[in-house]
Amino acid sequence: MPVRPVPGSASVAAPDDGKLFAPAAARNSGVLCDLLAEVAPAEGRALELASGTGQHAAAYAARLPGLMWQPSEVEDVRLASIRTYAEESGLKNILPPVQLDATAPGWGAAHPGQDLIVLVNLLHLISEGEARTLIREAAAALAPGRRFVIYGPFLRGGELTSDGDRAFHAALSAHDPEMGYKDDFDVIDWLHGAGLELLQAVEMPANNLALVAEKPAI
Repeated sequence: MPVRPVPGSASVAAPDDGKLFAPAAARNSGVLCDLLAEVAPAEGRALELASGTGQHAAAYAARLPGLMWQPSEVEDVRLASIRTYAEESGLKNILPPVQLDATAPGWGAAHPGQDLIVLVNLLHLISEGEARTLIREAAAALAPGRRFVIYGPFLRGGELTSDGDRAFHAALSAHDPEMGYKDDFDVIDWLHGAGLELLQAVEMPANNLALVAEKPAI
């Protein structure tokens, strides 16, 4: 995944002792933990793609202690931040973060047997081709009967449904034409094309959406 700079509204604060802070992650950690508590398996292996700062990984591990969490990222500065959050949490169910490009072909075969895969706020920051590759690889990495959760802002049936979404999508597209909101129906089609079944589309705060998909049991 090319490391794409993003407009200031999507950025994190400067490092402080190796730890990054994303205001959006602080705002949405609680509702994401609530969602995962409802749809995630009680135990097993959980892979977080594009873990960002590490704030989410620490929150998930605290809320869902039966899962062993594997954070992942591309950039060294983010990997360092994830390690710091994990160490500060004192939790034993967070593995050291791994360097993983979630948009690269082939990573699914290197991380098989996942019981849960979580992706938060990335699809609008990558191209359509990268998003489709990511979904195919996530499907390959999932164990049969297990789940993939995608959260973020989406076009809804081809439409932007709030002034905030229109402004953010326009800023992303102006910054990089390959960025921008993906359509919810398109993403559902990509999930189906990867062999996954959509279980739920959950309306979330701040006009976000969570898609919960499952890999059919053998």
